[in-house]
Amino acid sequence: MRATLLIIDDDEKLNGLLQDFLSDFGFEVITAAHPKRGLERLEQENPDLIILDVMLPSMDGFEVCKTIRQTHSTPIVMLTARGEVMDRVVGLELGADDYLPKPFEPRELVARIQSVLRRVQPQENNSSHLDFGGLSIDLAKHKVELEGETVELTTMEFAALALLVQHAGTVLNRDQILEELRGIECDAFNRSVDITMSRLRNKLRDDPKHPRFIKTVWGTGYMFIGNE
Repeated sequence: MRATLLIIDDDEKLNGLLQDFLSDFGFEVITAAHPKRGLERLEQENPDLIILDVMLPSMDGFEVCKTIRQTHSTPIVMLTARGEVMDRVVGLELGADDYLPKPFEPRELVARIQSVLRRVQPQENNSSHLDFGGLSIDLAKHKVELEGETVELTTMEFAALALLVQHAGTVLNRDQILEELRGIECDAFNRSVDITMSRLRNKLRDDPKHPRFIKTVWGTGYMFIGNE
């Protein structure tokens, strides 16, 4: 089945070029040049992934991302014209799954899209359903419940939780986590791992000082301890 992509960008010429380019890679592509129209198309089309520009009229990409995250967990790749560290940090804090600074090579965008979509594909795993003291994780269905209540996680948050669970009892450093989740090397200014872990902990109601599930190993990284 072809994955459907929704592009929300006010540059209609770029939208057309990306639509043609991405279609060649087997994607179904729909576009919106205005944020309001983009939100409408999200409801109408239920896309598999959203490509969201930061610089938009009347409502910037950060606000659009925040609005989407109130009701949808659809993966979001944000495009930022400046590529500044703070733009990336804000986007990740609001729930974006990846970011790409403009100008970019279209083939790199394809790689980012494919990487994010791979993380949301059902996994063939005989032990796909796991339980840890009130925390239930279904790896195949990408479903998480805490004390019987559904926990809505973004693609990146779920991928981080799944990675930690699959290496329970083992400390993973930030470079390892980032490379596994994004396929890129970590740099000194990249806070995406810490941001993702902070958001994940909040949703799991996990106190960093007295963790039930995710333990911070200071100066090193993180470890899942739910099976202790």
